[in-house]
Amino acid sequence: MTVLSLSKALNEGMRKAMEDDPKVLIMGEDVGKLGGVFRVTDGLQKDFGEDRVIDTPLAESGIIGTAIGLALRGYRPVCEIQFDGFVFPAADQIITQLAKMPMRSLGAIRLPVVVRIPCGGGIGAVEHHSESPEAYFTHTAGLRVVSCSNPADAYTMIQQAIRSNDPVIFFEPKRRYWEKADIDTADTDWWTPLDKAKVVRPGSDVTLLAYGPMVKTCLEAATAAEDDGRSLEVVDLRSLNPLDEPLVMDSVRRTGRVVVVHEAPVNSGFGAELAARITEQCFYHLESPVLRVGGFSTPYPPSKLEEHYLPDLDRVLEAVDRSFGY
Repeated sequence: MTVLSLSKALNEGMRKAMEDDPKVLIMGEDVGKLGGVFRVTDGLQKDFGEDRVIDTPLAESGIIGTAIGLALRGYRPVCEIQFDGFVFPAADQIITQLAKMPMRSLGAIRLPVVVRIPCGGGIGAVEHHSESPEAYFTHTAGLRVVSCSNPADAYTMIQQAIRSNDPVIFFEPKRRYWEKADIDTADTDWWTPLDKAKVVRPGSDVTLLAYGPMVKTCLEAATAAEDDGRSLEVVDLRSLNPLDEPLVMDSVRRTGRVVVVHEAPVNSGFGAELAARITEQCFYHLESPVLRVGGFSTPYPPSKLEEHYLPDLDRVLEAVDRSFGY
């Protein structure tokens, strides 16, 4: 077993992928000599050279466009978008080309491109550095969208994403980068498939659905709820598209109550899609409406106010209380 932080687990996962396949490349702003603003790619250029770990210009559209061209030539590019809010200049390349070219070619063309996006707040940064844009990409057919929440999943999921023949949008919860866990890097038997969710805490009264940075918050809420005699089941979705519907619906049918938690604004957020699917498939099992906890419908606030903006343990527990009020 090896103790790794989430950022180091990503680093080790990419290192293993590069060792296993010489066609794997890493590219992005400051990913080489600096090792990325969060040091996630630290040391990789030194070990694999400038031809495989490429410092790019500050041009996100160019990064993704170049990656598409490389993928067409048989490479497996891993692109780092420095901060979540910087992905929008690349939106045209991702949505118009990366997501659609495989279908446009009837599967003759594959684009194994991974787009890594540090996401969410909690680090005292400003707007464009603390956003949660996952709903834009789950709405885009042709993209796999995943989010890790802990070091073990970071290590396995980045390797699985790189091996995938589909384009993958890979969200990394930046405020969890420094959290550590034991990881068995020598064994693959414990790996969970990339498109599968996990029940990270069993329970019987309410299902909490979360992903990325909010999984830890939900686990803390479940621990606190024990004092009130409530058993909360926490599901880490991991894959937003495709969604592991069988596991989600099984949990909902057992508990009868659901609270969806994410950092993104509630309005038209991914939680709305979850609420719709659950209502369609589990209507007669629900004891109360599907409730959502998320950010407010405002641009991300100044850092001094982010604690009031981000969902926390109290807001999750308040939603659990409301679910019992029906």
